[in-house]
Amino acid sequence: MPSPIQITLMRHGRSRADDEMVHEGRYDSPLTDIGRAQVRARADQWKQSGVTFDLIVASTLVRASESARIVGEVLDIPIEYDANWMERDNGPLAGLPFDEARERYPIPEYTNPFQPHVPSTGEGESGWDLLGRGARALQSVVRRGLPSTLVVAHGGILNAATHCIVGVSPHPGIVRFAFGDACFLRTSYDHNSDQWIIREMSAQSD
Repeated sequence: MPSPIQITLMRHGRSRADDEMVHEGRYDSPLTDIGRAQVRARADQWKQSGVTFDLIVASTLVRASESARIVGEVLDIPIEYDANWMERDNGPLAGLPFDEARERYPIPEYTNPFQPHVPSTGEGESGWDLLGRGARALQSVVRRGLPSTLVVAHGGILNAATHCIVGVSPHPGIVRFAFGDACFLRTSYDHNSDQWIIREMSAQSD
């Protein structure tokens, strides 16, 4: 295994759910034309800068898998899919308009990371569930040991993986990383010293 290895975490482009103003999560919403353009712009930027990857690992949800295919086509990189990189399981909220969700499933004033995502129904991943899955997904990439890997996934699971990198628990209100449309975080990991370095976090692609 080379050391350090490079792992870049990228969020998918704008999806139809963003335009529909609904909760996303496991709602399998495709990219919009704007989202496709955002991802292509990011891929073109990398190509012009000479950035490449050995492998793309992508969520199986369509908005991420389509984003991965666009990058893969532009940079000529193989893609593998891993369901561990899917977005947070948000139970009955998936696909619901925000107003309807607030009415049917009122948000408690405070939830702790041991509770299901929707406490009133007991459904959805807790904060610890999500962090554990993020750790497994990240571990799988680290154990592959490829010199450079691009992960294409979703804001929630990318936050979970990043929390693992920086050693942050899922307790509410501590820290959140703003992965906008086609935004990425470039990191490196040295397995000999167990040291992560955050090397770059992009702005949202135009």
